[in-house]
Amino acid sequence: MHFASPYYLWLLALIVPMIAYYVWRVRQGGAAIQISTVEGVLRAPKSVRYYLRHLPFVLRTAAYALLVVALARPQGIEQNVRTSTEGIDIMLSIDVSGSMLARDFKPDRITAAKEVAASFISDRVGDRLGLVVFAGEAFTQSPLTTDQSTLQTLLARIRSGLIEDGTAIGNGLATAINRLRESEAKSKVIILLTDGVNNRGEIAPQTAAEIAKAQGIRVYTIGVGTEGMAPYPAVDIYGTPTGGTVMAKVEIDEKTLRSIARMTGGEYFRATDKAKLKAIYDQINQLEKSKVEVTEHVTYHEQYLMWALAGLLLLFAEFLFANLVLKRIP
Repeated sequence: MHFASPYYLWLLALIVPMIAYYVWRVRQGGAAIQISTVEGVLRAPKSVRYYLRHLPFVLRTAAYALLVVALARPQGIEQNVRTSTEGIDIMLSIDVSGSMLARDFKPDRITAAKEVAASFISDRVGDRLGLVVFAGEAFTQSPLTTDQSTLQTLLARIRSGLIEDGTAIGNGLATAINRLRESEAKSKVIILLTDGVNNRGEIAPQTAAEIAKAQGIRVYTIGVGTEGMAPYPAVDIYGTPTGGTVMAKVEIDEKTLRSIARMTGGEYFRATDKAKLKAIYDQINQLEKSKVEVTEHVTYHEQYLMWALAGLLLLFAEFLFANLVLKRIP
């Protein structure tokens, strides 16, 4: 309960001296008369009026308390909160080429990328997200959706070897752009992750970046891989893993990735281990915040009338009781 004038409630403190004065006056007694003995008086049966003699004071005190509360203007509160969210459409474009099996990330690059992306998806409540994978070509693993459970399942299923090997960065970017083409979201974002150099595909990365810029899509690019040499799974002449590892130089086309990000208003990041990759996704998560507007309407309903009526009713009851039931005959 809310009070418009709560300072009037301090008047309730006067009830204490009121009770003290009443008790003192009762103990003082009324007019005295002299009788030879009180034995008959003590044996006399007590009437109902005797037991109800304090009721008028109780009614009067309760009426006073109710009128004070009414004076403080009690009010009921009705709150109406409306929340509107302006979500962001985000496409994740992830490289699944054979080089993503390199073990400079634990346990390997593609597993680390999937785990970090899964955490990122969980944090994007209210946004629509989709997933594109690419190697020598690209395809959509999941269109834009708010169903995080389904998206997480589809993310967990991606692996190296799903499609022809190679690194078609342009195709991976263009496929993600195509999924955002009909989006009506005010903010559209692509996060492209790769560990190599563009060597396949029909669409050049710069061409895809120009299309993204024209459609108002920001592209964040991430290059994954340690500096220098990295351990890769060894394969035989038929491409079958032998169980061993070979050291190979890490080659990432950072110039192209920086150009794509700069052209579209995004940023380029380099992740040399899983911890840095997680930090990069966290940074992007902070850069791309959903807009949430909260409108709150508060309505106050006056309730003093029922308190005042209750107080007046008790005063009237006290008047009737004192003058009809407990009235003394002169």
